[in-house]
Amino acid sequence: MLLDGYGRKVNYLRVSVTERCNFRCQYCMPEKPFSWVPKENLLSFEELFLFIKVGIDEGIDKIRITGGEPLLRKGLDQFIRMINDYKSGLDIALTTNGYLLSDIAQDLKDAGLKRINVSLDTLKDDVAHKISGKDVLKKVKEGIEKAREVGLGIKINNVPLKGVNAEELLDVLEYCKQRDMPIRFIEYMENQHAKEKLVGLNSNEIQEIVATKYNFQEVKRDTASPAQMFEFEDGYRFGIISPHKHDFCEDCNRIRLTAEGLLIPCLYFEEAMSIKKAVQSGDIGAAAEVLKEVLKNKPEKNKWSSDDNNETSSRAFYETGG
Repeated sequence: MLLDGYGRKVNYLRVSVTERCNFRCQYCMPEKPFSWVPKENLLSFEELFLFIKVGIDEGIDKIRITGGEPLLRKGLDQFIRMINDYKSGLDIALTTNGYLLSDIAQDLKDAGLKRINVSLDTLKDDVAHKISGKDVLKKVKEGIEKAREVGLGIKINNVPLKGVNAEELLDVLEYCKQRDMPIRFIEYMENQHAKEKLVGLNSNEIQEIVATKYNFQEVKRDTASPAQMFEFEDGYRFGIISPHKHDFCEDCNRIRLTAEGLLIPCLYFEEAMSIKKAVQSGDIGAAAEVLKEVLKNKPEKNKWSSDDNNETSSRAFYETGG
């Protein structure tokens, strides 16, 4: 069992397989040029897997593949198969923008992928273009439908921004409800890489909008989850992720690994240690020691609450997968 310095059980590893992305979303990396970390700087899937095995042997049973956009990295289905073949029954999930999903959904399912989270911020082509920097909506929706067809579990992520897509909140919720796909509205996370002057809806504002059409009640929080869930009278659930609160930090069960081998104890902190040298030399013991040190240094809470002056993170979310 993996425990951090505050006695919290850590059983969830988020693995970013690339920082590359085919979108330029306003709230993430709108001005980043299409230049990338050279492939030779990235850990191979075999090297990433070497560390993942260490984590699994110590109690990791939930793994999420992220990016950048993870579907841009060739051979991803084989990487997932490596993990699934090593230990069956793991909860293996993927976060994607959905643009390339229709072509690979079946391969991912066959490899052992259980669930996906897809970003869907709008149902309007022009708004999707404004947010992502390209014409994407048709292919994203095709990807969602293909994932449903092959039997992957699907959650939708939505970042409501005032003056951009916030007026569509109920429309996107209804789209998800009709397909029995839970949606999680994510409060905009202030970061130095986003477009200036963006303003997101907060949790209270989101609830007020939903309440104009639906009756719902708050569901007791799964303490390890960042989302506060709400349930309609017919049983459909939606969630809200509020990064400015600490209530999901108390039972945080996750650490993050980047494609370049940085092991990160908390999304909102810059502190990280590298496992690159250890795994490239095949030194499993050294990799395990890095893991132990990172867990010891995992912070008690994030830096984004209202009582911490809403510090703006310099963390590039395209490197860590949010």
